Amino acid sequence: MSNYLTNQEMASLVEAIQTAENCSTGEIRVHIDSNTEDNNAEMAFEVFKTLCKDKTAEKNAVLFHVNFEKKYLTIIGDEGIHKKVHQRFWDVMHDYITTEFAKGKYCEALKSAILQTGIELKKHFPITGENPNELSDEITFS
Repeated sequence: MSNYLTNQEMASLVEAIQTAENCSTGEIRVHIDSNTEDNNAEMAFEVFKTLCKDKTAEKNAVLFHVNFEKKYLTIIGDEGIHKKVHQRFWDVMHDYITTEFAKGKYCEALKSAILQTGIELKKHFPITGENPNELSDEITFS
């Protein structure tokens, strides 16, 4: 793990998640997988179901599922956000992150993507009252 993100960088990603979530009712999760050999997409969806699916009132959770060793990234938005944000948004985000990963900019790419996702969530899911933190901000691992 330390080959890709330091503890300090992981802490800065958690801060980025908190900053992004403070702007909307949306929730963002980051999961780093270093076990899956193949079927990364299938594993990403399993992780999404466990961590995010139907766990937010507005179905507006987003998962960044990363397998650095396999150079694999999946971004999954729950139904609520996916209905409002077109596939192109996720495609552009995916292209940006993978381009930056290729340059070794792991933390910078994820941090920027998290903050951009927060901006997008704010457009569609503004805070109108209470804004409970429905999902943990901590990075999870497998």
